[in-house]
This record gives sequence, structure tokens and C-alpha cells, in this order.
Amino acid sequence: MNDPIEPLIEGLLREVGEDVDREGLSQTPGRVARSMRYLTSGYQQDARSVLNNAVFEGEDYDEMVVVRDIEFYSLCEHHMLPFFGKCHIAYLPDKRIIGLSKVARLVEIFSRRLQVQERLTTQIAQTMQEWVKPKGVGVVMDASHLCMMMRGVQKQNSSATTSAMLGTFRADRGTRTEFLELIRR
Repeated sequence: MNDPIEPLIEGLLREVGEDVDREGLSQTPGRVARSMRYLTSGYQQDARSVLNNAVFEGEDYDEMVVVRDIEFYSLCEHHMLPFFGKCHIAYLPDKRIIGLSKVARLVEIFSRRLQVQERLTTQIAQTMQEWVKPKGVGVVMDASHLCMMMRGVQKQNSSATTSAMLGTFRADRGTRTEFLELIRR
């Protein structure tokens, strides 16, 4: 056992009544440790380092930029069960644009942490606002939560939608409406 998570998983398996030495479980502590390291890899990533070299100054483009249907997977911090779905991000440039792939990377960084969907939505919007400095940012996230589907209320067809609207997206109803119509297509 090299990873400190492995003995914890072994103890958990024993606690629920499993035989950690049986063939199907003998490698499980290591697999779970590697999985948890990957699923929480966002803690080792810094949004600044991803966005810093991908913001381009002096651009005259001033229409809405929308990156939609960005798949994301995260872990609920309350039950450590997955929630997953799609993220839609828009911004109104103000002489600065960002590389489109970096928008998706930003979602990945924050979703690879123990999260609640509300905070995840806000972190993405605030980071875009801080680094790109647009006239406004809109973020909408739609997700299914296994903590609601597998346990508790057990509602398999439920989903949650959260939004964060900053700047023009909050102040101007027309801008907000345009964004919401574009992501419904």
C-alpha cells in the first residue's frame, strides 16, 4: 500500500462486512485510491495557470460568446456520490477574449473537487469575470445527482439547474434572455 487512502478503503470494506483478501476485492483499495486522486485532482490545479496564457487582449469582438454542453462530473461533498451533467457558459467580451478550450478546462478544474452544484456554478462565473474581465458572464449548469437517485428520496428522473449571472447578464434582461435562448437550441 503506497497511497495513504488505501488502508482507509481497506478499513471501510472490513467495516461493511467484506473480506478484503478475496480475489474480487484484493486490488480494490489501490483502485479506489487512484480513482479518488483523479476525481479530486482539481485541488492540485490552479485556474490562474490555465487561464493566464489564454486571455488575448485588444480584440474588437463584442458579441456574446457561448460555449455550451460542456460535460462535467463531480462528487457531492455531502455524500461523496457523483453528480454530472452539462455546463453552459457565455460572456460578453470587453477587448479581451479567452481560448475556448480554456473555458472547458475551467469547468474541469472546479468540478474535480468535492462540490455542491451551487458553488461550482458560482466559482466558474466569478473566475471568468476575474480573469477575462468581460462586460458580463452567464453560467447555467444542469445536473443529475446520484445522492438523490440512489439513496434518500430515490428520484431517478430529477435534475437540478443552477445559474450565475454577473455584470450585463444580471443587469440586462435582453442579454440574459439571449443567452438562455442560445443554450436551449
